[in-house]
Order: sequence, then C-alpha cells, then structure tokens
Amino acid sequence: MTAEIERKFLVTGTGWTALAGLPIPIRQAYLAQTDRVSVRVRIKGDDAAFLTVKSAEAGMSRLEVETRIAVAEAEELLKLRQGALIEKQRYPVPFGGLVWEIDVFAGDNAGLVIAEVELPSTEHPVDLPDWVGAEVTDDVRYYNASLAHNPIRGG
Repeated sequence: MTAEIERKFLVTGTGWTALAGLPIPIRQAYLAQTDRVSVRVRIKGDDAAFLTVKSAEAGMSRLEVETRIAVAEAEELLKLRQGALIEKQRYPVPFGGLVWEIDVFAGDNAGLVIAEVELPSTEHPVDLPDWVGAEVTDDVRYYNASLAHNPIRGG
C-alpha cells in the first residue's frame, strides 16, 4: 500500500499566481467515512476519474490506494455521496524544487485556498514560499473529507 506524504498550508498571498500552471477542475465526494478510513470518488477535468481509499488519521503521512475508473461511473457515484460536493480548481506551482498544488475552492467552501506539497519522505526539507501562512497538516478541519461535512469559507 502506498503512503501519501504531504504538508498543507493556508494560502495568504497571491504571489503563487505568477508561477501557476493551468488549473485542473476537480469535483469529488465522499462515499463512506469512518474514524479510520474514507472512500472518495474524484473527477479531474473532463476525462479522468478515480476511486480512492485513504486512511483517516491526521498527519503528514497517510495510506492511500487509488484506482482509475470511467468518468460515467464516477458521475453515478457522486450521486451517492455523504455531505457536500467538493469543487475546486487545482493549480500546479513549481517552487523550491517541488511542485505545490494550490486548491482554490468553490461551492460550499468558496474562498478557501489551500496549498499542498507532496514529499518523497517525511524528512524532506521544504522551502516555504511567502504566500503560505499557517500549516494545517495536522488539522482535520482542512481535510477534504471534513470540508464535505463542515465547510469553511475563505476570503
């Protein structure tokens, strides 16, 4: 099983926009959620969809299994969601030798902007750009599974 290692930060500035690549629209929903695991369906753009099982504990490293599925199947699974649909634009932003992902939320979480950076190991050093603020890696309120049930409006 693969471990996803990432850190999350609130975005406090707009300096990232000058570095950003083209956004990818993402729609995702949670089909099942316990204190140990979540099951998510995600549609990226118009032509990619995934079913993901992810461990639910807070922290930098979490177990994750992701399987590609047909977009039509994903559209049907979205209808079975628990909580709100998560809608966001994801921008790739190269910085400090890593590619950050800036999620600009819409819908129930409109105005919220979160930066995530995936790391090759938990010890990997990270240069923090000046457009990130508080780290929320260990704050489950900012996990998408939580945002589906308890939205946070940014701005």
